[in-house]
Formats: sequence, structure tokens, C-alpha cells
Amino acid sequence: MKTGPSARENQGDEAVLLAERLRKSYRLPGQGASNVLNGIDFAVGRNETVGLVGGSGAGKSTIGRIVAGLEKPDGGRLLFEGKDLLRMNARERRHAAQDIQTVFQDPYESLSPRMTVQQLVAEPLVIRGRKTEDAEQRRELVREALEEVSLTAERYMSRYPHELSGGERQRVGLARAFICRPRLIVADEPTSMLDTSLRLELLQVMKRLSVKHSVSYLFITHDIALTAGFCDRLLVLNCGEIVEAGPVRDLIARPQHPYTQSLIGALKELDRF
Repeated sequence: MKTGPSARENQGDEAVLLAERLRKSYRLPGQGASNVLNGIDFAVGRNETVGLVGGSGAGKSTIGRIVAGLEKPDGGRLLFEGKDLLRMNARERRHAAQDIQTVFQDPYESLSPRMTVQQLVAEPLVIRGRKTEDAEQRRELVREALEEVSLTAERYMSRYPHELSGGERQRVGLARAFICRPRLIVADEPTSMLDTSLRLELLQVMKRLSVKHSVSYLFITHDIALTAGFCDRLLVLNCGEIVEAGPVRDLIARPQHPYTQSLIGALKELDRF
């Protein structure tokens, strides 16, 4: 385990995603600039699940939005498969977007209420310029994507988001993310609106798909307990800085930084109740 880790440490040329010196600040009315990311470095390896944990306002979702191309940093580099996403033109960025998908915290807000499940899951094929030859072929791809997240295609394809439970909506979001066969998925608090049993079920589906399709995850969460059985490696973010990083089991068992120790301590206190 390391505190203040280098982005290249233990990853080198094997990183599917490499962030170097990422900076981001926001200007607040009457308060000037507020620094959110203070030149952070991190990497996500090929076929690796990396957890990014921290409290509210730590900068977790800002990192996710930058990686997903929804926001631009003030400085730094962001390499995907060795190419800097921040210096790509619009056409190159759209092409790279096929390989980077996002699963959002609130599936109800991220899914159009006017579209059926079939339309929602198929939409990335159209957006990314990967239209299939005919409607039947596209329908078959949707069917496969739904079955992979344990939703029966015939039962769900004609439904609308308001007709689904929270867990079902999140699985639709996952099927939508996987239909383009991405290399990296940014999962931003994907389980936070689900109850405990549904959280575990969704994580099991995500883990199975990562193995089957050789996909990497950047798994963003405020709940360090969720990372123990799901993530390979953990990054601890506090006040815009990665204060500690390492294999998830080692870090949870032997945290070095005071902030990480406080997270683990709070977890142990909850276990007493």
C-alpha cells in the first residue's frame, strides 16, 4: 500500500486508463475558485476493477464525469489505451466513447421515460454509429444484452422505466452499457439507491460480466464495505487528493493514512450494532 501513489505504480504499460496530474476547480458565486481535484494520478489496469472511495464532496463523481467525457479538467492528461482523451477532436472522442460506458447512480433519471427498454438498450448502437443491418439483428443484440443481466427479454423489452423496480432499471442501465462491448465502465454509485440484497445481486452480475467480456471498472462509491468482495484495488480520495491506494483486502486490513483509518473505523463501529 502507498499513500500519495504515482499513477504508473504497479500498472506501467498495462493500464487501460491512466490519469496524470488531473486538476479541476469550480467557481462559486461570491466565493472564488474551489479546488476539487488537486493534480491527481491513478490508473486502471486491463481487466481490473478499481474502487474509488471517499466522502461527499471528495471529487469522486467529478473524476467519473471527466473519464466519461461529460466534463473537462483544468489540466492534466487522461490516457485511454495510450491515447490522450483530452486532446482528441470530436470525431476521435466519439469513437473512443464506444469503449467507455457509464452506469449512473439514479437509473430513473438516466433512462428516458418515453422509450421502451428495447429502445433504451439499443440506443448506444445508434449513438455510437454502430447501426446493425436490420431491426431484427438489433433486436437480437438487445435480447442478448438483457439476458446477460438476468432480465427475460420477452418480459421486459416492451416495458417503460416507470414499470420497473429500481433494481430492474439499474440492470437495464447495465445492459445498455454493455451492448457496445466497452473496454471500461465507469460505475458511479450504481448500488446506492438499492437495498442490501439487490446491491449484492447487481455486483454479482457486474463481476460475472467483467470476467466474460474482459472489461475494466472504475467503481465509484462512498461505501468502502462494498469494495471488499468486488474490487481488486482501492483508491481513497479525500479533499481532491488520492491519499492511499493498494490491493483492496490489504488496505482494509491495514490502512495507513488517517482518513482511511477513519473510514475503516466507522465500518467496524457499524458492525457492533
